[in-house]
Amino acid sequence: MGQRAGDPHRRRLRGVLAAALPRAIACSASGTDPNSIIFGESCVHAAMDEWVRQAQVWAGQAESWVRQQPPEQIYVAAAVIAFTILVLIAASCLKSSKANTIVLSGLNGSGKTTLFYQLRDGSSHQGTVTSMEENDDIFVLHSEQERKGKVKPVHVVDVPGHARLKPKLDEVLPKAAGVVFVVDAQDFLSSMQAAAEYLYDILTKATVVKKKVPVLIFCNKTDKVTAHSKEFIKKQLEKEINKLRESRNAISSADISDEVKLGVPGEAFNFSQCQNRVTVEEGAGLTGNVSAVEEFIREYVKA
Repeated sequence: MGQRAGDPHRRRLRGVLAAALPRAIACSASGTDPNSIIFGESCVHAAMDEWVRQAQVWAGQAESWVRQQPPEQIYVAAAVIAFTILVLIAASCLKSSKANTIVLSGLNGSGKTTLFYQLRDGSSHQGTVTSMEENDDIFVLHSEQERKGKVKPVHVVDVPGHARLKPKLDEVLPKAAGVVFVVDAQDFLSSMQAAAEYLYDILTKATVVKKKVPVLIFCNKTDKVTAHSKEFIKKQLEKEINKLRESRNAISSADISDEVKLGVPGEAFNFSQCQNRVTVEEGAGLTGNVSAVEEFIREYVKA
């Protein structure tokens, strides 16, 4: 039911309109906009006063209702509100802390740093020398810089492949949304064993396995005539890792406490046996053919 016809506030508003109506008719005859009279200062003030009084009525009703409730019910309601706020805050923190780091790893000379610059700048920087320091930056992928709308930046860390700097890899892996393992497809045979050992160390890290961090094996420098195919590199890496698995399994578990055993006992190893996703693609950082890496990044770090 609405307010009664005798409501004093409604009567007052009617009085304002009744007083303004003759003036509005006169203004209309003289060419003046009647709206400037009817909805003039007096009417606006009356409407504002009405809204303020109504708000006071609602506040009073709410206060009266709260006072009528048992204290226990008020406490429960307050606890529910507080819990809801905490849940929303926690959900927001989890969302904001979601991993968005892509780790570029691999042996020295495989082309990680060139790949880093291609992703960030769209340039190989005329080919880079082997780096002994990491490249660490947050940026929008160069291929997406002209894209309309909001694009999420990516945190990319290029970890040097020197054995002395491998502890740095352990620091960044817990934050990784994905790992790109770069292999030199042109000089693969001479570095195959070392590359397999490095990749084995990554695939058996507890943090990688438990979080199911995806790994992309990027066969670089495939623009060279003498480069090996990604199929050949995949098969050879699986064979080498299978040998490593057999030898490592013979070591006391106390010596490899941070490792997770790979594969299925009694079966030859292949990447499909890993608990995390492992894919193999090819390209060439020097010529800018890095679309496979960009697609991998956007699959796991949403724009």
